[in-house]
Amino acid sequence: MILKSYSKINLLLTVNSKSRNGLHEIQSLYCWTNLFDKIEIKKTLESRDKIIFKGPFAKSIKIKNNSICNLLSKLRDLNLISNYYSIVVTKNIPVFAGLGGGTSNAAFIFKYLLKDKIDKLLLRKFVKVIGSDLVLFFKKQGFLKNLKTIIELKQKQKFYFLLIQPRIRCSTKEIYSKVKKKQKKKRFNENLLKSRNKFLTYLSKSRNDLQFIVEKKYPLIKKLLQDIKNEKGCYFSRMTGSGSVCYGLFKEQIAAKKALNKLKVKYPKFWFSLAKTV
Repeated sequence: MILKSYSKINLLLTVNSKSRNGLHEIQSLYCWTNLFDKIEIKKTLESRDKIIFKGPFAKSIKIKNNSICNLLSKLRDLNLISNYYSIVVTKNIPVFAGLGGGTSNAAFIFKYLLKDKIDKLLLRKFVKVIGSDLVLFFKKQGFLKNLKTIIELKQKQKFYFLLIQPRIRCSTKEIYSKVKKKQKKKRFNENLLKSRNKFLTYLSKSRNDLQFIVEKKYPLIKKLLQDIKNEKGCYFSRMTGSGSVCYGLFKEQIAAKKALNKLKVKYPKFWFSLAKTV
């Protein structure tokens, strides 16, 4: 079986108060993109799993301690699986990027192995093992109301993205540790989705609360985001998650492609990709 393990982008991210378990409560509007890791999975007669990572970002993955290993271990602890698996992951999604690649790998294998047996209670158990982003990979586009609740967007949006990573690795733990100002929880008005222009205006006026912290530590990211924003056809530029991938949101694919070609000349050592909503 071959699985597509999609990446995600935070269209906005608000940091709320810290929860009892030490995690920051956040709210986010997010979407999947068609940038994906390819996962080949099959049963094996061996008495252990065989997990191989290949592709442009494979070298950055810990072989014995990663989201897939943790997922399979927990599934066996709960007696939810008995077989062992041969898994080959082609890593196309950058790591330490805010695109949720590792979590996505675990999520899509989780869904494949258990099919329709995943309920809210079971999902919460695995969030503790894999991470809070796990819930994001059960709805293609949604509003993360809190760490436990996602409201699926009824009207799906179609956007194009220019993705750029400046070869900087951001530590999620470190970035969140520097959060000082916390925002009050907000409601998302789904009526905004009825008008594409109103929704884009809302997004452009929103922000990622972690972005200022990353920009302060890495001024290059601030400059890159400004350069993306200045490109023709770009509605706004933003960092996704805790970084370090920066993106520009475009309504037209051709405009995103022109921006990519132009910025590639300016930043030849950076990673670039075009993506669109799934």
